[in-house]
Amino acid sequence: MSVTSLRKLPAILVVDDEVRSQEALRRTLEEDFDVLCASDADEGMEILEREQSVTGIRIVLCDQRMPGTTGVQFLREVRNRWPDIVRIILSGYTDAEDIITGVNEAGIWQYLLKPWQPEQLLLTLQRAAEVWRLQQENQRLSLDLRTAEPVLKRHVETKQEKVKSSFGLSALIRGPGSPINAVCDMVERVAPFDLSVMVTGESGTGKEMIARAIHYESRRASKAFVTENCGAVPDTLLESELFGYKRGAFTGAVEDRVGLFQQADGGTLFLDEIGETSPAFQVKLLRVLQEGEFRPLGSNRAVHVDVRVIAATNRDLEEDVRTGRFREDLYYRLATISLHVPPLRERTMDLPLLANRLLESSSNALGKPVEGFTKEALACIAAYRWPGNVRELQNEILRMVALATTPMLGADLLSPRVLRTPVGETPVDELAWTSGLSGGLKERMDQLEMHVLKEAMIRLRWNKSRAARELGLSRVGLRAKLVRYGLEQTE
Repeated sequence: MSVTSLRKLPAILVVDDEVRSQEALRRTLEEDFDVLCASDADEGMEILEREQSVTGIRIVLCDQRMPGTTGVQFLREVRNRWPDIVRIILSGYTDAEDIITGVNEAGIWQYLLKPWQPEQLLLTLQRAAEVWRLQQENQRLSLDLRTAEPVLKRHVETKQEKVKSSFGLSALIRGPGSPINAVCDMVERVAPFDLSVMVTGESGTGKEMIARAIHYESRRASKAFVTENCGAVPDTLLESELFGYKRGAFTGAVEDRVGLFQQADGGTLFLDEIGETSPAFQVKLLRVLQEGEFRPLGSNRAVHVDVRVIAATNRDLEEDVRTGRFREDLYYRLATISLHVPPLRERTMDLPLLANRLLESSSNALGKPVEGFTKEALACIAAYRWPGNVRELQNEILRMVALATTPMLGADLLSPRVLRTPVGETPVDELAWTSGLSGGLKERMDQLEMHVLKEAMIRLRWNKSRAARELGLSRVGLRAKLVRYGLEQTE
C-alpha cells in the first residue's frame, strides 16, 4: 500500500458531460485528490448533497458548456448552498461575458481553458486546496477571536485595576490625622478634570507618586503616563526629547523620532523639576500648552496632541517668578491646581505604615524574605527626621534588608546617622537644646534627664545593660526612669 493511499486526500467534484474528459481528469488528479465525477448539473448536485457532510468536498471543477444548464449557473447554486467550496470553470471557449458573469455571480476562483496541461491543472488545483484550507483556518481563528474577546476584555480590565491599585490613591500611605490626607482629598477632587497641576515639595517626598495617582484616578487612566526630568538634561536635548525630530534635523539625527508629547497623546505627561528649565525653553513649552500643538525639530508641519500636563518642582516658583527666573504666564498656566506634598518629618504618624510598606517592596525587590522590624528599629526610625524624605527612608530599608541575617530587622542594621541622632539630622547643639526648656528648675531638670536617657538608649540601640553602665544606674533603676518618662513604651 502506498503512502498516498494512507493519507486522507482532499475531495474534488468534476462535473463534465464528456466521459473521456472525466477519465482524463481522474487519471491526472487521482494521485493527489479523491475524485468524484458527475455528467451534468443535477448529478453533481446529488453528489454534493450526499457526500458533502461525509467526504467534505473542497473543490468543484465544472465544464462551462453542458446540456440543460451552464457551469456558471451550476456554480452559482453551489456558492449559495456551500460558499466554502472553491469553484473553478473549465471551458474550451473564451467568452468574456461568461467569464465576467462567473466571477461576479458565481464567485469563481479560476477560469481554465481547454485543452489543459496536466502539470498546470494539477498545480492550480493544489493551490485551490490550499485556499480552502486557509479559508477554514481563517474562520476558526475568527471564531476563536470572537470567543476570546470577552476573556481578553476581562484580562485588560483586570490589568488596569491592578495598575490603578499600585499607582492610584489606594497606593498612597496615610495614617489618621496625616497632613497627606488633605493632598489625597484634593487629588480625588481634581483628577477627573483636564486641568494642569503643579506639585510642589522637597526632594524625595513622592511628587511623582501624586502625579501618577492623579493620572490613574482620571479618565485618561487607560492611556500612557509619560515622565521627563527636566533638570537632568540640557535645554537643547530636552526640546528634542519632548517634541521629537525629523531625520537630518541636526548632526546625529539619523532617523525620525517621536517626542514624549506625542507618546503621551490622550494621556498624561509629567514634567519633573520644571523649575530648572531656562526662560527660552519656557516660551516653547508655553506655546504647546496654549495651542495644543508643536513642530518636531526639522519639520514644517504642526502636530496636534491631547495631553494633560502635570509639573513638579522643589523650588519656590513664586519667588522665581518675582525675580524673573520663571515666566509668570507659564507658571499660572501650569499651576491651575497647586498641590504641596508635606515632608516626611511632618508625617511622623505615617512612618510605621510607610516603613512596613517599603519593607515589603524592598523584600520583593531583593528576593529576600523578612518578617518585620523590631520595636527598637521602629523607635529609631520614628525619631529620625529624614531630610531625604521617602527616598531616603526607602534606601535605608533596602540597606537593612540587604544586611539582615535574621527575619526581624533590628536597630543595629540602621545607618550610624539614624542611630546617632534622636531628633534632627545632626546632633543637637547643647545650648540650642537647653534654650527650649521651660518651667522651673525641677521641670527643666526632668526634661534634661529625659533627653539624656532617650539619646543614650537610641545611640546604644536600646541595650539597657550598656545604657545602665554608661549612665551609672542599675538596670532596675534605668527601667524605672524609662517608665517614668514614657520611654519604655517607645521601646
